[in-house]
Formats: sequence, structure tokens, C-alpha cells
Amino acid sequence: MRLEGRNHHENRRTVTDDNMSTFAKTVLGKYLRDDEKTLADVAQRVASTVIGPFYPELVEPVAEMIVNREFLPGGRQLANAGYSNMLNNCFLYRVGDSKEEIADFFRKGMTTGMTGGGVGAVWSDLRPRGATVLSQGHSTGPCAFMQGFNEVGRAVVNGGGRRMAIWAGLHWYHPDVFEFMALKDWNEHVVAAKAEDFSAFAPMDMTNISIILDDEFFEAMEDEKFHKVYEWHNDKGKRVAAVEVTHAWAKKVYATAVEKMLTTGEPGFSVDIGENKFENLRNPCCEITSEDDSDVCCLGSINLARIDTLTRMEEVTELATIFLLCSTLMSEVPHVEVLKTRERNRRLGLGLMGVYEWLVSRGYKYEPNDELAEWLEVWEDASDESAYHYALELGCSIPKKVRAVAPAGSIGIVGETTTGLEPLFAAAYKRRYIQETTWKYQYVIDATAQRLIEKYDVDPADLETAYDLAFDPARRLAMQAFIQSYTDHAISSTLNLPAKSEQPFTAEEFGKILYPFLPKLRGITAYPDGARGGQPLNVVSYDEAKQFEGMEFEEFGLDQACVSGVCGI
Repeated sequence: MRLEGRNHHENRRTVTDDNMSTFAKTVLGKYLRDDEKTLADVAQRVASTVIGPFYPELVEPVAEMIVNREFLPGGRQLANAGYSNMLNNCFLYRVGDSKEEIADFFRKGMTTGMTGGGVGAVWSDLRPRGATVLSQGHSTGPCAFMQGFNEVGRAVVNGGGRRMAIWAGLHWYHPDVFEFMALKDWNEHVVAAKAEDFSAFAPMDMTNISIILDDEFFEAMEDEKFHKVYEWHNDKGKRVAAVEVTHAWAKKVYATAVEKMLTTGEPGFSVDIGENKFENLRNPCCEITSEDDSDVCCLGSINLARIDTLTRMEEVTELATIFLLCSTLMSEVPHVEVLKTRERNRRLGLGLMGVYEWLVSRGYKYEPNDELAEWLEVWEDASDESAYHYALELGCSIPKKVRAVAPAGSIGIVGETTTGLEPLFAAAYKRRYIQETTWKYQYVIDATAQRLIEKYDVDPADLETAYDLAFDPARRLAMQAFIQSYTDHAISSTLNLPAKSEQPFTAEEFGKILYPFLPKLRGITAYPDGARGGQPLNVVSYDEAKQFEGMEFEEFGLDQACVSGVCGI
């Protein structure tokens, strides 16, 4: 569908800030600039800046779409459009195996982090620990440099409150893979320190880690006779390290990773097979993939829960795709290498949120169904067609890929719906966050849960949540695999699991549940409840949150004090 005359759609539903919850307004506040007071102010600025120079007639339709929260651009665009114009969200790197290339990655990564961008890096090209270096010494291996960059992330805080997000990936066959998987095995003292002060030091605490799985991994898992030697060479072509990989190696890597997924929550898996076999670079949340160093993407999410018809879904998808395409033309970049890669690939990350709310509003459980498939087909077809036609019209490169389901955390709160493809996290929870240098928390009743409770007279206990599905991971995985089939990039999603003491399956049993889904996914991360000290969200009862809703508390170690709302609790 091409926008007929590029006019406003009929029967539009305008949502004003008066309809927003206190929590949504609080989060919206970090995107307000100068004298802005409402989402409408932000929407006008963002639409005028991003799409106005190319399609001035679309400024009002795009602004309206944002105000209605049918589509929300990524937080970087909401905050920066019209100011720094650093609109890209994700930056992806491949670290080369020389001191010059390692240092160059630190330059690029630090520069990117200082502009607020997330940094993802694949370290598999680095020779393993103990390999010869210039015939005079031995390599410390990639894990040492990963930990060094993690400390860069600890020091970099953009805009006074946003800490640098980092991802590190290592292939399953790398000799240091078992060291890599143990990097985040925090002992009880570290966990306790994190619970008391989330800013306390812990190894690799600023970094998400994943094992990269390729076609040969699955071949090795299935073929007991699998045997391959992987080699690392210096810049003169001399072999400096090698590892002999077998069926037993692959099984051990998988078993070790699965055990850690059930205890510490990391590593996750990044899956890059078939037509995606070279796309192993990821952003920190892992929804954007590439094979090219210094690649980049801009993000935005369509809110299914606020779209009433397939016709409107098609129109919103087209408008959102044009917006993201223009964003790639408008955005500044942190260093010149990004500009060169972006001009070749022009990756878009058009995502979804509100999937679970859409399901509940139509009487569905959290599982695939034919009607959802019809909506996802519109999302897929309209975004592909729009990316192609408008790239030609604008005279720029055609995006290599268009769709990626991001976590949509903050914009999901502003949109007051379920984030990404996730079910409800919980009907009520306690949310920890940092404000300048102080950790605070609020009791939150999920706005979507409250709306569903009121509109459909639903008992809070009857709503499906991430914690309910934690005991039935196959249902959760099946839904991700279903939506992935319409997604050309990847899906950032966390498989919530029960706490280790409550898990109804062994590591071996969980591995058997997970393994058949892996080839259908582009990646997966798990999180057992309570695995990390100081986790940002903790489930509380609906009644408890109702009592303390709207109050802000400040943490002092293990103590706290009310700093807003009604005190004296």
C-alpha cells in the first residue's frame, strides 16, 4: 500500500497526555527538551526534524501516530531529534586479532558509548589465551580485553544517567569459550554487594554475553563423527593457535551453557545459520544482526494494542518505515567507519510491542493464532515494500533488513502496553532506577494490566505473566519462534525462569526443551528469578503496589526513604 495522497487516516483516535498514567509521564520526562511539556510537543519536534526535510506533508500524520502511541520511535530519536541528531540506537563491531585492531575497537567503542549508543562486539577472531604473540610472549585471550572494555562501560555515563550498554559474543568453537562462560559466575559476596548497591563492582556486569552458534554447531551436535580443526593465524599467515572440535566438544559447550542459563542467566545463545550464517554481530540487546564491522541501526516499535484494523496497521507500518528510513539519512554518527557501513546496509529496526495486550483484547491466550499471523503478514509485506519503494524515491541504498523486535522498555512504558513480544512481566512490581548518582525505586501497577482489569473485569491473578510462563518455557519459546518467522533481523527477548530452587526441570531436561527451538530462533536469553543481585524489577502483590503507587523511594544501602508521595510508611 502506498499512502494515497499522503492524507490523514479517517476516524483517528487522539490520545492526550491527560490519558497517561503517572508512571508513563515520569518516563516521558526524560525525553522532554527545553520548554516541552507533553508527548505532543515531543512528537511534533521529532516528526519535523526526521521526516520534515524529505516529506513535509507527512509531518502531521507521523506526529499524530506518535501522539496516539500507535508507533513510538526509539528513545534516542525521542531525546535527540532536533538537538544532537544522534538518532541511531545500535552499533556493531568485529574485533580484529592485532594490538592495533584491538586498540581501534576501544577507540570506536568509547566514542560510540560517549554519544549514548550501545556497543556490541564479536571477539572470536582474537587468538586464544596462551597463543604465541610475536614469538616472544603469549596472548591473554579475548576474555581479558572484554573485561577491560566492560570497565570502560562502567565509567561512561551519557546524559548524566544512561550507562553504556555492551554485548560480547564468542563462537562455540573458540578455545576460550569455557572461560568466557564463567566470566559472570559471581560468588555470594559479589551478589550480596550488588543487592546492597547495584553500582558495586562485579565482573562483566555492564556486558551481556552470548555463545554464537552456527551451522557447524548443529552439525556437530547431530553427528557423532564430527571433527574439525579451527585455526588462528598472525598477519603473516603463520598459525599461532588451533583447536580440535568434535561432537563431544559441542555437547559440552551446550550442556555448560544451559546449566548457567538456569543459574546465573548467562550466557545466552546467538543463532546465525542458513542465509544468516555470517550475520553474527549483534547490538547489546541482540535484535540487530550484521556481518559488517561498524554497522548501525535505528529502532522504533509499532504498538499493536492501539491499532484497530488491518488497514490502519498497513498505513502505520508504511509511515513508520518511511520515518526510520529518513532517520538513517538524518542521523549523525560517532565515527566515520559507521557512516561508510550505513551507506551500504541501511539497516532498519521496525519492531512491535503490545502483542500480549492485543491477544487479551481479542480473547486469545499467549500462543500463535491465525489472526495474529494475518497482522504479522501485513507488518512484513508493508515494511518490505515501503523500504524498497521509498529508498528508490529518496535515492539512497535499499535497506538490507527492515524488522527487528527490540525490548522497547522505556517506550513500552510511555506507550503503556506490553513490551516487545513479551507477556505481562507482572500485574505489579517494584522498579529500581538510577537518577544521577542515586538509586531509587517506585511501586508500579502495570498500566496495561490495570486497563485490562478494568475493561474486561479480569482478576489480576488471571492475567498471564512472564512468571507464569516461566514454568512452561516451551509455550514461551513457541511464540518467539512464530514471530521470528516474520522478522528478518532478530528478536530481543528474555525467557524468564523460576528461581533455581523452584525450577521443575533439570538442566538436561531444559536443554531438551530448548534445543528443537534454537534453529527457529535468532537468539535467546534466559533469566532465573533472583539470579543477579539488585535486579531492576521485582514482582510484588497487586494490593501492595496499590497501597504505595505514585511514591518514590530512595535507597541507602539496604535501607530506604520515601522522597515523594505520602511519606511516613
